[in-house]
Amino acid sequence: MTTLKNPIIKTKRLLLRPIVNTDIDNIFKGLSDPEIFKYYGVNFQTLEATKEQMTFYSNLEKDGTGAWFAVCSLDNKIFYGAGGINSLNKEHKKAEIGFWLLTDFWGQGIMTEAMPLICNYGFGNLGLHRIEGFVESDNINCKRAMTKLDFQYEGTMKDCEIKNGKFISLDIYSRLCQ
Repeated sequence: MTTLKNPIIKTKRLLLRPIVNTDIDNIFKGLSDPEIFKYYGVNFQTLEATKEQMTFYSNLEKDGTGAWFAVCSLDNKIFYGAGGINSLNKEHKKAEIGFWLLTDFWGQGIMTEAMPLICNYGFGNLGLHRIEGFVESDNINCKRAMTKLDFQYEGTMKDCEIKNGKFISLDIYSRLCQ
């Protein structure tokens, strides 16, 4: 497995770059939006509290447990969201993928363009064999996107976590290195 170092990845319209401290306002905007955190694992009500997420992002690379990227316009002027790999397990050559977009950019194909780049980074640069996605069972749009991106549905972990005082179920998706 290769050492983690967040590279800059470009397509004709997207720039995936390391998340930096100056992204905190955009991270807060996303992770304080009820439409986004409805299905995302964390949320923050203040800019100060969002520093916890910034620490999470920066520690992934330092700890060798993942890499998250700011997903931006090619000229780096528009911040769309963030995506990456975490919970990297070197022994088993697997990791978990995650992604969120600011609501202004939903339905524009950004996630379906960026996620394969993140997978390619995981398989090619990190030597992963398996990338997993855990999706709340009610999140129809994300489940549809996972299927579209060649992730295979493996099953449902029923009532496996508590969110907002209620049990939720998670669907497991995976994509293997080809």
